[in-house]
Amino acid sequence: MNEVILIPGAATLGDWRAIYRGASTRLDAAAAPAIAESAAAVARILAKGEPIYGINTGFGKLASVRIGDEDLATLQRNIVLSHAAGTGAPSPVPVIRLMMALKLASLGQGASGIRPQTIALLEAMLVGGLTPVVPCQGSVGASGDLAPLSHMAAAMIGVGDIIIDGEHLPATAALARAGLAPIELGPKEGLALLNGTQFSTANALAGLFEAEGLFQAALVTGALSTEAAKGSDTPFDPRIHALRRHEGQIETAAALRDLMAGSAIRASHLRDDVRVQDPYCLRCQPQVMGAVLDLLRQAAFTLAVEANGVSDNPLIFPESDEALSGGNFHAEPVAFAADMIALAICEIGSIAERRIAMLVDPALSGLPAFLTPTPGLNSGFMIPQVTAAALVSENKQRAYPASVDSIPTSANQEDHVSMAAHGARRLLAMTRNASAVVGIELLAAVQGIDFHAPLASSTPLEAARACLRAVVPQLGDDRHFHPDMEAANHLVRSGALVAATAHNLPGLA
Repeated sequence: MNEVILIPGAATLGDWRAIYRGASTRLDAAAAPAIAESAAAVARILAKGEPIYGINTGFGKLASVRIGDEDLATLQRNIVLSHAAGTGAPSPVPVIRLMMALKLASLGQGASGIRPQTIALLEAMLVGGLTPVVPCQGSVGASGDLAPLSHMAAAMIGVGDIIIDGEHLPATAALARAGLAPIELGPKEGLALLNGTQFSTANALAGLFEAEGLFQAALVTGALSTEAAKGSDTPFDPRIHALRRHEGQIETAAALRDLMAGSAIRASHLRDDVRVQDPYCLRCQPQVMGAVLDLLRQAAFTLAVEANGVSDNPLIFPESDEALSGGNFHAEPVAFAADMIALAICEIGSIAERRIAMLVDPALSGLPAFLTPTPGLNSGFMIPQVTAAALVSENKQRAYPASVDSIPTSANQEDHVSMAAHGARRLLAMTRNASAVVGIELLAAVQGIDFHAPLASSTPLEAARACLRAVVPQLGDDRHFHPDMEAANHLVRSGALVAATAHNLPGLA
């Protein structure tokens, strides 16, 4: 996979997506002068003898405690060790690699006062595939993602564990295997490494990228369900959507039209169909999924801005040799974006489950009950629909906004926080739930279309159907259902289903 060269402040959403998907990355060499000047500015600021937060003072509520020059290195080591207080399961490796890349790009802008050799170590760990073990819980999203980023910083000073070649090793041993050595932090460096929104942003971006693929797969399964139910494509007429003007709705309707174009199934009931209107789960797909697309794009815009920003504190301005304390570490934009993504994921699964419920109900779909040729002796798709309902309900519970919550920390010094970290962290689990729902819809819709033989659907939808039938045969008598569901879910999550249609479906960009 190609290497991504990170240009601080100018990385694209595609860059972050590639890194999340496994691309190697390093910092643009042009960032070196700004990094060096920022580190030199810290030395000049210290020489003034004034108190500067986090450089020669304590942290948080202890900011008024002055630290002597002889203890400045110890101060930075102590903040890393004391703040590495996360708990829970290790975060996924792709998410932590993305977090490291986000931190690298942030530090590379020359506003954090960190030395070139420290940035070089972080870059070398990314290039060499060394991923710190970072517990997934412990951040409230302000003052930055302190605990998770501290676990990353701890690995850089030889404390904690690192994953290398799929093996968990003590940090010192993992660094040595890669020909690297732990670093001793200089003034400001510990604080610069652990202060920022990179853990929350990485999780939110991961959720966003998975939601994009989920959205596209659900367009395909939605079109398949429309065919299975012999639904109408009239609600996808461009004139309807042009009058409402929402961009996502217009693009979604166009995608559904294109997916169904040329279908013999659709042609078979263009006339003399006693049904006047389809259920909302079919008819309102452009309105629902279009709104989902618009929401994902708004979240993408926010996260792209955040990913290119600097969010630690204090910030160093070499041109005036000032260290300015502010609040860029407050992850409220990320929390809002994560909440939007959660709502979008929830709705993708919700409308897909309604289509499954419609297909298994002969009164609505006109198909055999529970999509089995012999209802009664066989239960067919009865319980997969129940499973889909369970997953949708779970996602509804998870979708409660995280950003509306706050709890004071650090003896009320940090009295309003964003809760962005767990708001973003829930997204991958939510996409797994929704993907399983869409996988069940894929099975049900294709089974429904099978009943219309010898009529065929459109070329792209027949390709999607063949993609499933290559790994899951038609359901006759009842059989162990779980393997079929796992196979369909894999087609959804891997992107194979969408790829089979050979269509460029709408996405984030």
